[in-house]
Amino acid sequence: MSKGRLIVFSAPSGCGKGTMLAEILKHGNYHCSVSATTREPRHGEKNGVNYYFISDEEFEQKIKENAFLEYAGYCKHYYGTLLSEVDDYIEKGIDVILEIEVQGAMKVMEKRPEAVSIFVIPPSIGELKRRLKKRGTESKEVIEERISEAAGEIAQAGKYNYVIVNDALENAVNDFFAIMRAEKLKAEFSGDIINEVLKNA
Repeated sequence: MSKGRLIVFSAPSGCGKGTMLAEILKHGNYHCSVSATTREPRHGEKNGVNYYFISDEEFEQKIKENAFLEYAGYCKHYYGTLLSEVDDYIEKGIDVILEIEVQGAMKVMEKRPEAVSIFVIPPSIGELKRRLKKRGTESKEVIEERISEAAGEIAQAGKYNYVIVNDALENAVNDFFAIMRAEKLKAEFSGDIINEVLKNA
């Protein structure tokens, strides 16, 4: 049985990555890694489903135990990827989607260079601001902070393997699956297979 792939999936807050992932997970053999965080749950979020919501003390204990593939501070809170949420599934042949902010993504891509990295961007900063306001979960000050963070994150998009513009949801999801097909072909049609074809010519 072949191992699964690690997919690093990043986007600024408000880009619709959660909606995209909900559609993606309806199809194919994917597991979306559940990160740990010290921030408070938003309305409707469930512990163990959206995040593992833990205290600063618990998070710091897990750091000491080397339980994270990566962790980082973001908007005054900790976020981290548990090794158990990644390697256990990859060994079973399941592709793991790691929804992660840029700082953490860079650490993962350094540690796991074989990972497929995808960055999702909004059609414009203006559209991103509109989506954040429509969400209605943050104050004006927090929205402005997230817009500032987003601009810095988008500037890092070129460090990813692929960039998807999330303008229309269906198109963005189709782009994701096109990337996965391309990666599968890349893996299948390796130099060994090409040499085998040439040998039998």
